[in-house]
Amino acid sequence: MDEEYDVIVLGTGLKECILSGLLSVDGLKVLHMDRNDYYGGDSTSLNLNQLWKRFRGEDKPPAHLGASRDYNVDMVPKFMMANGTLVRTLIHTDVTKYLSFKAVDGSYVFSKGKIHKVPATDMEALKSPLMGLFEKRRARNFFVYVQNYNEADPVTHQGLDLTRITTRELISKHGLSDDTVDFIGHALALHRDDRYLNEPAIDTVKRMKLYAESLARFQGGSPYIYPLYGLGELPQAFARLSAVYGGTYMLNKPECKVEFDMEGKVCGVTSEGETAKCKKVVCDPSYLPNKVRKIGKVARAIAIMSHPIPNTNDSHSVQIILPQKQLGRKSDMYVFCCSYTHNVAPKGKFIAFVSAEAETDNPQSELRPGIDLLGQVDELFFDMYDRYEPVNEPALDNCFVSTSYDATTHFETTVTDVLNMYTAITGKTVDLSVDLSAASAAEEY
Repeated sequence: MDEEYDVIVLGTGLKECILSGLLSVDGLKVLHMDRNDYYGGDSTSLNLNQLWKRFRGEDKPPAHLGASRDYNVDMVPKFMMANGTLVRTLIHTDVTKYLSFKAVDGSYVFSKGKIHKVPATDMEALKSPLMGLFEKRRARNFFVYVQNYNEADPVTHQGLDLTRITTRELISKHGLSDDTVDFIGHALALHRDDRYLNEPAIDTVKRMKLYAESLARFQGGSPYIYPLYGLGELPQAFARLSAVYGGTYMLNKPECKVEFDMEGKVCGVTSEGETAKCKKVVCDPSYLPNKVRKIGKVARAIAIMSHPIPNTNDSHSVQIILPQKQLGRKSDMYVFCCSYTHNVAPKGKFIAFVSAEAETDNPQSELRPGIDLLGQVDELFFDMYDRYEPVNEPALDNCFVSTSYDATTHFETTVTDVLNMYTAITGKTVDLSVDLSAASAAEEY
């Protein structure tokens, strides 16, 4: 360990593992350490025994739930947009060769007390029970505008500068109702709250186009994909990538202490009496608690079930978004479900999650609207964790700290944080302009 490295990465959460892989591919000398003896950090996947130990103490799980090893329960459940940034990152780094994916069956939105399939194209809008006849026509015209919009072709802009007008102004030009705006903004554009309405419309249009492009890739019921055996596979895949390019891994290293020089710049990491020198440190918030601030909490319920979620067309994997306005909340609630078809549970078993940014100290009652959609559950666990973001100035101390995972059940915000950190560390941007249709990994999905 008494060597000098370009970067020491602390923690094997997904964000840290992606960065470790990207930096190793760049030719940097990387040492990756974790105080835990497993990969994944806060974003790990647990087998049934581990899940029971974490939430129920030392109890052994009941035999009727099946073999412990057949469970891979994500602690930060998220789906991937099929045409999104994480998939592009996977293909760019060739990490797809370590992973297999399967499309997610359904994408739904909660409106007026019911679950509805999310319409994503002009044709789906015409069939959707979310809207009345005249509203369907207006929505169809809006979808056609979005589908045809091309930043480089002013003819498709119809005289509108989407970098200057707000989403609210764009929507008002199409005369859409508040309920339609609700599912477009939250279930298609995947905004977490309503602040987007007063921001430039270009962002919402790009998000809607990403949703439609992702949906079109597999002609399936949703724009999402998900790895077989759960998200715990992702950090390990990026760890393999880092190792292939010379990265060094050390798990189960207690008390990783970041060392600083007289100028306050990082100069190394000490564990078990040995110090590894480095120029930069990348870590999750738990390794540098004095350089982060609390920005909220995530409340989550984890359910083991013996059936798919009712009213989702028997989908074995599904996302349901409950927009804030439908629940009288400040931010959205998310339901995520996957099953034995993604190899995360024994045959006949389903794993469902209900997640939200906590607005009270009572997750049981706060998450009730999402839990009520699940039907009968075999077992139910509740989790709550604090979220942190960095407050340091990396240019002064060379410490690059990730932001805690949010409550969303998709990866777009996670990868944005990673790519911004990569640029801060290296001064470069990752070229993600890969041709997804030609990607060799596509047939694995």
